[in-house]
Amino acid sequence: MSFLRQRRGILLLAVLVLLALFIMRPGVNGLRKRIINSVSLALGRKVDVQWVKLQLLPQPGFDLVNFVVYDEPSFSAEPVLRAQEVTAVLRLRSLLRGRLEIGRLSLKEPSLNLVRRENGHWNLESLIERATHTEAAPTRNTRPERRPVFPYIEADNGRINFKIGLEKKAYSLTEADFALWLESDNQWSMRLAAQPVRTDFNLSDTGILRVNGSWQRSRSLSETPVKFTVGWEGAQLGEVTKLLYGKDMGWRGALLVALDLAGTPANLNVNLQSSLNDFRRYDIVAQKSLRLATSCEAVYSSRERAVSDLVCTSPIGKGLVSVKGRIAAPTGPRTYDLSLALQNVPMDAVAKLARRAKRDLPSDLSAAGEVNGTFSLQGSSSSREGLQWDGSGYTHNFVLRSVASKAELVVGTVPFGTQPAVTAAQKKLKHESQERRAVFVVGPFTVPTTKSSAATVLGWATASGYHLGIQGDGAVQRLLQLAEIGGMQAPRLTADGNAKFDITVAGEWHGFAAPRLTGTAILRSVKAQVPGVKSVVDIRSANVTLDPDAVYVRSLVASAAGANWDGSLSFPRPCHLLSGCPIRFDLHSDTLAAERLQQSLSAGSHNRAWYRLTGFGSGSPSLLSTLNANGTLAANRLVIRGVTATHVRCKVAVHDGNLHISELMANVLGGKHQGEWTGNLAVSPPEFSGEGKFEQVDLAQLAEAMHNPWISGTAAASYEFAATGKTTQDWLASSKGVLVFNMYDGLLPTIVIAAGAGPLKVRRFTGALTVRNGNFELAKGRLESTSGPYEVTGTASSGQKLQMKLTRSGGGFVIDGTLSSPRVVAVDSADTRAALKP
Repeated sequence: MSFLRQRRGILLLAVLVLLALFIMRPGVNGLRKRIINSVSLALGRKVDVQWVKLQLLPQPGFDLVNFVVYDEPSFSAEPVLRAQEVTAVLRLRSLLRGRLEIGRLSLKEPSLNLVRRENGHWNLESLIERATHTEAAPTRNTRPERRPVFPYIEADNGRINFKIGLEKKAYSLTEADFALWLESDNQWSMRLAAQPVRTDFNLSDTGILRVNGSWQRSRSLSETPVKFTVGWEGAQLGEVTKLLYGKDMGWRGALLVALDLAGTPANLNVNLQSSLNDFRRYDIVAQKSLRLATSCEAVYSSRERAVSDLVCTSPIGKGLVSVKGRIAAPTGPRTYDLSLALQNVPMDAVAKLARRAKRDLPSDLSAAGEVNGTFSLQGSSSSREGLQWDGSGYTHNFVLRSVASKAELVVGTVPFGTQPAVTAAQKKLKHESQERRAVFVVGPFTVPTTKSSAATVLGWATASGYHLGIQGDGAVQRLLQLAEIGGMQAPRLTADGNAKFDITVAGEWHGFAAPRLTGTAILRSVKAQVPGVKSVVDIRSANVTLDPDAVYVRSLVASAAGANWDGSLSFPRPCHLLSGCPIRFDLHSDTLAAERLQQSLSAGSHNRAWYRLTGFGSGSPSLLSTLNANGTLAANRLVIRGVTATHVRCKVAVHDGNLHISELMANVLGGKHQGEWTGNLAVSPPEFSGEGKFEQVDLAQLAEAMHNPWISGTAAASYEFAATGKTTQDWLASSKGVLVFNMYDGLLPTIVIAAGAGPLKVRRFTGALTVRNGNFELAKGRLESTSGPYEVTGTASSGQKLQMKLTRSGGGFVIDGTLSSPRVVAVDSADTRAALKP
């Protein structure tokens, strides 16, 4: 009973004291200097507190306003810790014993600066050593004793900054939640969860960094037993590269890192487990996820500042990639003594990795075979000699396949190695400057291109880029397949024939620029099926030059569309589809037949309407509807519906379905023609228009082409026309235009206007012939004949039906019937009858 009464009395006294303090609120700022001195003495650092406030509820304690812990001057002039508000909660048991002890120290949004000097020491080392030598009772201790109990220190939503010497790094940890406590008499514990960020970038998805650890008391920091686990989860690879290198390197994947540290800083065992899920390039969407994983074990010594006994392994199928050795000064400047081994690594795994790292590779690319090799890396990048690589390797039974590309590449053995290991192969490289720069050499090896021929491949690589040379001959279709299986953008053609080539593939490692394909090729007897062209294009010979930005085809000799062609053409690179390739050309043909050309460019039957030449209205687009080209066309002879034009030359431009033919020059019907035509093939029905002029035309040749000798003489004319339609009938029915003509020294053999006078002789005949809806109308013409001048008016239909009038003072004539059998009637005398030539 006395014990209970004593406890009740103590509790009642404590309540009365707290109530008195709550009512009276005594000033506690007088304790400010005492608190500053106490904390400064405990930390061995200068401490400042702007104001101290008393807190009674929910627990008695103090609020420290603008709490600052300054750093040692040898590290930094900035504070090591700054917190706008710190809450120090008192232990009730210590109050009952008449002592003032802090049970919990809470820092709200603190800022911590971690500084590392050039000698490798951190500013927190002295704080940790001081804490390990401080006599304090464990944080969870509930037994009364003379030693002060170490408080539970926690930080909420803090920020951790990093400095190397005087340079403040852009790296920091934000949203940091931190806790520190004394687990037992000899063991300290801590935990941390924070998000890695950069101050100069707006980053997201960098994951959460978690650290849990403990260390024990010791005489020196290097001998302190430690045990830490570090985890980095939820980080996206693109944001990680932006965090580490200052820019997004373009890779994607989910990164997971687990690190275990155990031992002492002087002899620390390191175990690392890392994985990368769904690894790929940013612009590649893979159907299946690819996981990369590796595990490492090593020993780190703070005294030697080196990582030794390093063993990293990455199992790949039945094979293994391993790295062993030592890294001195891992925080820089690093010195390496490493060995790399490839043991029976499946080439199919390499192909899967390549599909996610290289764009335009076939999605079903697979491989067979294995790769083995051993390499060593020694030296330092900061030394005069630099890093020294040495070693070699080879593939065994290497085969590449792609069902979509219908290609299989049987390579077999591919040797590769560093420069000293392949001196003989280096001598085959073309440029001496490239030999000196070469670090890694591939080949030489052969790639079969036909049953009896092959190409030789030899390449080199440096830290900045690569160069691959391919020489030989082979089937064109095989070369196109190999280009597609290698991720090169090649025109989609079906071709048969041979080529002799000397090709170079080069590029840089940084960024994702497409490799540069340059070189030359000589084509012989190549037959190709070009999309939009019905007939086969037969290339007898051509010289092809691949420049970095364009392809040039020179000395072209070919046959297509029933005609023989020679000349040149070029198009920019890359060029995968005709619609995306602005082609320039200069082509010449000996004889060109319009009907054969139409049949070759039509998508289907020869009996299709004329507009199928453009591809509009057909089931699939033809060449003109997809072509993007401009250049010059020439022909010695052009045959159109029995009319032969010679020395034909024009400029042609086709773009987005718009056809423009300019400077159209030709010798036709014994005279000359010059004109300009346009066509809009992108609308339905297509629209056409044109203008031009004829000079010195032999009308007898026109009559012969019409198989009707109805006219002879010489003429000149200018014309304009416009028409729309999907068939010849629609085109003629919608046509409109005007033909201004001037005929002289001619004859109309089928027209006799007086008995016994013979055919009508024309000294001069001028007028404007209007075309509308398929009908021809002569509004006002003037005809000068041997019998006198006449004014001529009338119409003619597309079926050659005439309705004409020849009038003059005192009489005239009416002409009807057809062009081949006209009927002439005098209009001034009932007895006059027209005589027709028998």
